Amino acid sequence: MPDRSYLDWPFFEDAHRTLAAEIRTAAPGLAANTASDDVDDATRALVRALGAGGWLRWVVPAAYGGHTNRLDVRALCLLRESLAAVSGLADFAFAMQGLGTGAITVYGTEAQRQRYLPPVARGEKIAAFAVSEAGAGSDISAMTTVARRDGDAFVLEGQKTWISNAGIADHYVVVCRYPEAGERGYAAFIVDAETAGLRVIDRIDANAPHVLGTLAFEGCRVPVDALIGEAGGGLRVALGTLDIFRSTVGAAALGFARRALDEALAWCVQRQTFGRRLADHQLTQARLADMAVRIDAAALLVYRAAWVKDSGADRITREAAMAKLYATESAQRVIDDAVQLLGARGVVADAVVERLYREVRSLRIYEGTSEIQKLVIAGQVLAAHEADAAAVPSNGVATNV
Repeated sequence: MPDRSYLDWPFFEDAHRTLAAEIRTAAPGLAANTASDDVDDATRALVRALGAGGWLRWVVPAAYGGHTNRLDVRALCLLRESLAAVSGLADFAFAMQGLGTGAITVYGTEAQRQRYLPPVARGEKIAAFAVSEAGAGSDISAMTTVARRDGDAFVLEGQKTWISNAGIADHYVVVCRYPEAGERGYAAFIVDAETAGLRVIDRIDANAPHVLGTLAFEGCRVPVDALIGEAGGGLRVALGTLDIFRSTVGAAALGFARRALDEALAWCVQRQTFGRRLADHQLTQARLADMAVRIDAAALLVYRAAWVKDSGADRITREAAMAKLYATESAQRVIDDAVQLLGARGVVADAVVERLYREVRSLRIYEGTSEIQKLVIAGQVLAAHEADAAAVPSNGVATNV
């Protein structure tokens, strides 16, 4: 990638710049682990390679085999950006190790962290995060999977779908309704893959290689100590976890977009049309300029969100939603522009930009669609406006300045 000047931005510390250089060097070798035609085998191989290389140490705290005392969101973003630039599946394998343990890291008990985090950091175990349902994707209130207390255990009933790593995960963090805590009661549990009553009932083929499936919970009994946080507090666990990892989705999109621009630039400077390089045509230059602006704007939003979280903010709901929305939507545009610039070569199966075109599309949907991000942002903006208005009494003099 020719332009790495953004690493000089004040969002980053020297350790981040060093990490960025290291993962750029290592990423192509890691991507070689995607050679298998079996996506399950390729994902397992990637997790092992990421663990052996020490890259998964960034998804857990130092006390459990990690690099830092708390999750470093800027590091997570840098890693996802560089991995996505060379392999969408490598990015996926890395991201799911973090998302599938994030709830345990932030809300779990010490015993849960000691049991589940170290093997994930070593690449020995595979993690998954199960929230979505067929009738309840972004609308969590429509969730129908439930848990009930039964003596010294909880019993889960229902189904989860579009679950990444379904069928290859060693554990699932499952969020479901918990009616005993009231209408808005939810609970989060760690469910080991071999637990009786848990089955993978369907595998889902997506437009880019990705381990996806549907889980069924049928009288699935888990012990009380599988509960993450408080019974009734599962929504806080789910949203808090997404709050951390949502900006990293924007980082993955950024990696896709940077690779697309690189491919477009390389083509435009060597392709001859009408006696001139494609890069010398003004329409080409205008398109390249738009692509570069979108990439830099997305990077600013992504790394602002990560920096705010790393600076100690409890929640970054607004910042993460903006980063995810803009970066994913912009990456789709940038990659489409790259395909257009490459012409017929851009739509050949398995060409780099054709692969990026397929892989980027899901980022605008998972972990909250673009439409949901807009609602989140609007809610945050309106709440801030109303809070400011409430601080100004009838005499027009603000009390909070």
